[in-house]
Amino acid sequence: MSGWTKRGLVFDVARHGAGGWMSHSALTPTPWARGDGTIRVYASFRDASGVGRVGFVDVLADDPTRVLRVSAEPALDIGRGGCFDDSGMILGDVVEAPGGLHLFYVGFQRVAGAKFLAFSGLAISTDGGERFWRVQETPILDRAPGRSTIAAIHSAHYADGLWRLWYAVGDDWEYLEGRPYPRYHIRYAETRDLRAMPRHDRVCLRPRGDEYRIGRPRVYRLGRRYAMYFTWGDRAGRYLPGLAFSDDGVNWERRDDALGIAPSAAGWDARTLCYPALVRHGGKLLMFYNGNDMGRDGFGVAEVAAEDVVPAEGAHALG
Repeated sequence: MSGWTKRGLVFDVARHGAGGWMSHSALTPTPWARGDGTIRVYASFRDASGVGRVGFVDVLADDPTRVLRVSAEPALDIGRGGCFDDSGMILGDVVEAPGGLHLFYVGFQRVAGAKFLAFSGLAISTDGGERFWRVQETPILDRAPGRSTIAAIHSAHYADGLWRLWYAVGDDWEYLEGRPYPRYHIRYAETRDLRAMPRHDRVCLRPRGDEYRIGRPRVYRLGRRYAMYFTWGDRAGRYLPGLAFSDDGVNWERRDDALGIAPSAAGWDARTLCYPALVRHGGKLLMFYNGNDMGRDGFGVAEVAAEDVVPAEGAHALG
């Protein structure tokens, strides 16, 4: 794939933020093409205490740097005290499926013996994505052997009654300069019932070299192959995107050299570039992503010509 052209910071917290629950950051931007000439980008907006809630930003599809609307209140608020998502949340995925628009999210809970716990929840919207309601107050992907601290769904494909899921799992911590950071890698499972998640899954990608974490897998069909955009972190403090390809969505070949985008020389995405998520509009692919400090300033967009992409069937086919 040829290189991406950056279009700049789209949602600027300092300019567009509403304060209060939207005081800073717009983590894990996740685009959803609405079919009316606009793209809704869901993200996790943080309050002054760092607690994230799901909201959205509508942009013009023909010019994704143009902000049309910012949600005045959360589309999904934090959970009830004591629940797995009472300390914040980030985006997992947004999928149209029978029953409504499905929002997969990662709920955070602060606990005494660890920095946090992070497990996957599900909420559904029946009003066109304005508000979401939890299907249950407990995780749909909870702790199990090998995922005692993190089980974070970030891509979900639905077709013919089958859900295919890609997620990050964590079981321990990496200490850098005395501070704990989560260690995790990417796995895959499938199910026909989101209320009965299988215990058996498959490893997709593990950290390599000096990396200790690799996650936020965003999986798409590009022609006859799958592409996975992800974010990795290493002990030197780098936090950057990567790319892998697969013929079946399970066995992956990492090809970071084909990514085609990197941090800028200066500005809001100079130190870090992370959490890329794609959507197709006309002859272009659009990538929404975060920059420095995991999106503290907001999120930006980049684009690339899509003439070499063959549309494929499925929830995340870029066609």
